[in-house]
Amino acid sequence: MRKLITTALALFALLCLSTVAFAAPPIKIGGLFAVTGPASFLGEPERNTAQMVVDEINKAGGVKGRKIELITYDTSGDATKAVQLVNKLIKNDKVVAIIGPSTTGDSMAIVPVVERAGIPLISCAAGSKITEPVKKWVFKTAQNDGLAAARIYEQLRKERKTKVAILSVSDGFGSSGREQLKAQAKAYGIQIISDDTYGPKDTDMTAQLAKIRGSQAQAVICWGTNPGPAVVARNAKQLGLKIPLYMSHGVSSKKFIELAGDAAEGIRLPSGKVLVADLLPKSDRQKGSLLAFIKDYQNHYRAEGDHFGGHAWDAVMLLKGAIERGGDTPAGIRNALEATRNFAGIGGVFNFSPRDHAGLTKDAFTLVEVRKKDWVLVK
Repeated sequence: MRKLITTALALFALLCLSTVAFAAPPIKIGGLFAVTGPASFLGEPERNTAQMVVDEINKAGGVKGRKIELITYDTSGDATKAVQLVNKLIKNDKVVAIIGPSTTGDSMAIVPVVERAGIPLISCAAGSKITEPVKKWVFKTAQNDGLAAARIYEQLRKERKTKVAILSVSDGFGSSGREQLKAQAKAYGIQIISDDTYGPKDTDMTAQLAKIRGSQAQAVICWGTNPGPAVVARNAKQLGLKIPLYMSHGVSSKKFIELAGDAAEGIRLPSGKVLVADLLPKSDRQKGSLLAFIKDYQNHYRAEGDHFGGHAWDAVMLLKGAIERGGDTPAGIRNALEATRNFAGIGGVFNFSPRDHAGLTKDAFTLVEVRKKDWVLVK
């Protein structure tokens, strides 16, 4: 009997210890992702990845013995809805930091809200203007479109192509990319001889492409997110457009290849390294994190971990490190984020500073090309 009582007490003690690990209140982090709507190809893997990483952190004991509670809402890629939901996260849910949104438009819409409230935001969108000029409480993990533009222009200069046509979507992401392409053209000896746009819901860009076909353009740069760029690819193939077609990093996932079909063949774009992780040399600092993320996502969701989910992986891990170093107050998290150096994540090696809340260089991008319905590195 005494042995039985001793065993029971021991089990009770173990149960108590396991409870004590999360005895303190959880650390609440908000997430805003476009899980539905046209930008769901961004938001769904971001939401999935954020939850996956948070679950793994909690399984390993949380952060400083405290559970991370992730509270997510679906913005549907609607800026008005994003503003309503960020206020809900701050006022009702009392979060200490926020990850997302998925799009540049949504991110820009909520920047004034988080700045007034003093809540750290790590956007998963690419627009340079999200962090340029620097905002005290706003950071981002998606590679800046300015870096993507530079990577494309470097390749064109290497191939001695100097005349380009730009075709961009008329939304926040498209306008930001268009601005960067125009601003950097002169430095790379590039002449923009056609500058046209299309609407986010347009289903035929034949007119714009026919105009380009009749010009002296040596390459086309399309800047947008799915499904528009896939339509551009199909229309270009239908028109028999022979010049190279470049896309932005806004379509760097297998979803673009699925949407564009055979028309995707030969298209090039700048992307984070996750698309070609297995092709990277062993010396690459990101390779370990990249392969682990891809395997983890596959095990959880039976799908490939992609460039967009990587933005959320980086955001959660950056917050984890910031909380470990700076505590769980918004101000402590913000200060620790700004002091982050040499964090090798999915999107690149991050080095934040008071002058740089994006933290990446153009080395975060690699140039990839579609070959036989898969990605290959451009040498």
